[in-house]
Amino acid sequence: MPPDPIDLDHPSLYINRELSWLEFNRRVLEEARDPSVPLLERLKFLAIFSGNLDEFFMVRVGGLHQKIRTGITHSSGGDHTPPADQMRRISELVREMVGEQSRCLNEDVLPALAKKGVVIRDAINLTAADAKHVQQQFKSQIFPVLTPLATDPAHPFPHLLNKSLNLAVMLHRPNLDEPEFAVVQVPSVLQRMLPLPSDPNTAAFVPLEVAIRLHLPVLFPGLTIERVVAFRVTRDSEFELDEDVEDLLRAIEENVKQRRRGEAVRLELEADAPPEVEQFLTQVLDLSADDVYRVPALLDLTGLFQIHGLPGFPDLRDPPFTPALVKEFTTAPSPWAAIRAKDILLHHPYESFKHVVDFIDSAAGDERVLAIKQTLYRTSSDSAIVQALLRAADKGKQVTAVVELKARLDEERNIQWAKMLEKAGVHVVFGFVGLKTHCKVALVVRRDEDNTIRRYVHLSTGNYNPQTARLYTDLCLFTCNPDVADDATLLFNHLTGNSATPQFRKLVVAPARMQPFMIERIEREAANQRAGKKSRIAVKVNGLLEPAIVKALYRASQAGVPIEIVCRGICALRPGLPGVSETVRVISVVDRFLEHSRIFYFENDGTPEVYVGSADWMDRNLSRRVEVVFPVEQADLKARMIDEVLAISLADTAKARQLLPDGTYQRVTPEAGQTPVRSQTRFLELAAEAERRQSALTTTVPTTLKPVKKPRAKKPS
Repeated sequence: MPPDPIDLDHPSLYINRELSWLEFNRRVLEEARDPSVPLLERLKFLAIFSGNLDEFFMVRVGGLHQKIRTGITHSSGGDHTPPADQMRRISELVREMVGEQSRCLNEDVLPALAKKGVVIRDAINLTAADAKHVQQQFKSQIFPVLTPLATDPAHPFPHLLNKSLNLAVMLHRPNLDEPEFAVVQVPSVLQRMLPLPSDPNTAAFVPLEVAIRLHLPVLFPGLTIERVVAFRVTRDSEFELDEDVEDLLRAIEENVKQRRRGEAVRLELEADAPPEVEQFLTQVLDLSADDVYRVPALLDLTGLFQIHGLPGFPDLRDPPFTPALVKEFTTAPSPWAAIRAKDILLHHPYESFKHVVDFIDSAAGDERVLAIKQTLYRTSSDSAIVQALLRAADKGKQVTAVVELKARLDEERNIQWAKMLEKAGVHVVFGFVGLKTHCKVALVVRRDEDNTIRRYVHLSTGNYNPQTARLYTDLCLFTCNPDVADDATLLFNHLTGNSATPQFRKLVVAPARMQPFMIERIEREAANQRAGKKSRIAVKVNGLLEPAIVKALYRASQAGVPIEIVCRGICALRPGLPGVSETVRVISVVDRFLEHSRIFYFENDGTPEVYVGSADWMDRNLSRRVEVVFPVEQADLKARMIDEVLAISLADTAKARQLLPDGTYQRVTPEAGQTPVRSQTRFLELAAEAERRQSALTTTVPTTLKPVKKPRAKKPS
């Protein structure tokens, strides 16, 4: 009898989303623990780990709390783990990892930094000169902005801002037996680390909360301070937006205010906090003991970014680099001439984001440019691109900005930009209430020197943000291909006119078309494999969660299709399962830059197709966002995507971790005698070499993705 078919919907075939995300953050922590990483970069990874956990609790744990409160017992993920069970496992893993983080900071990184002249001092380690300086700074800079908040029947417990650092002060009043409690909020308007006087080769700091703690008697005269405990509250920031709102801008502003007052979901306490302080805080915050995380180190390590940003100490950092300028733009008389000559692909941060800024800036100042249309999801506070749009509007050009107000945790900044753009005369559109506009598209309409009106298009995997463009790996394409330009025009008309989804020639747009398109491509590879034709799938994404995509990949693997995936973060798919995913290999690369680009390669029986875009293989990208994936068709660019970007990423043996069937990851190491491949370092080298040669890399389009020898996975000692 033939074997029973495997149920590809079975929960055991899927990794839980939240636990997979925690495994990603564990890989971030591994970079902080890696002695080969420069010390200040290790400090940076400790800060990133903390910032990641903050957002995880605000959004994911906040959402789980909502489900538990409302009695929801099922999970929307393919694994079907009940929310209460997820919370128990999250609690175990987070406590374990926070302990590792604290040991890494206290026992490894800080002592090593101190030997190199970068010191964080506690109260007991302050010299007499330090103490005098702290006293002066407290009196002149800190004391004026402090507000002691008593808690008694006349003074209810204050509402503490999300992620704020506070001091719980246990006080004794004369002639009273019961202790009293007060709260002092550590001001976020001041630097977290107070610099101390030091010689030119040393940088010494004291945490702001330590400086405040030393001088608390000034805030509570006549009272005896019995105990002081640093604590921090994280609040639920996951909110639902009413689909029937009349004014989206006002609705978002109201929801941002609600977030600040969201329910508490986590209480972080100093490890040695007395039980009565924990009991008091959990009671007033309506938390249980399971929501309390005792931290044997500084609270809120995101404050370490300040020290990472110190000037000097080059031997404690990654080697500096300057993003390369590309020949196509530097040798052309204008961006328009460069793009008319050929499509241009940039790989950030290795190649300069300046070319993107120049594209919009040139459009703003060019008298021949008639209109600029652009999507804005996240941008920097001093965005040169937004300033260019303002100048273009001031010059009378038709300027349209599709601003996504619902970009999580960036709503306030986007609201400010939207109001400023509207005031300047830009046509500001907020997209659709039920969908986030996450695609990255810019369209410039220009009457060229030959009197022809042409449309120049920029498509990207990353945001129009010059700051993150130096920290994230992304890909972008400049083109004036008429079919792509037609599609970009249709897309903006769809976004601004709220019309039915048009039929696109080149662009693949979510939510209407992208998921079926991807499944069709996966199924075509499976059919080719069964027919004895060439087949292969290679993908680079940030997350792989959508069950329909996972099942399609399982079916393709069952047919024998070789599948290789670089997935930085969440991955629900279990590779290497007998009879299900034996031909699937999944790695994650965590390194100096945040891997952010998305690439989709399908062998197509020797006629490869390559797509790049803004969407991950996750439900939110495929079903609840406006996303764009675009084909890379020009021969030299397609070859570069296949032989360079994908092949080098898949060959990483220095910073890659391989996903195992049980959901854990192992370090990938080179074979004996092989030189380790660090993909990001190699990309930096290639960009520098290309700039030095002042000519683009020349390759030919291969008939297939060159197989990469799979390095073995090895657990770290």
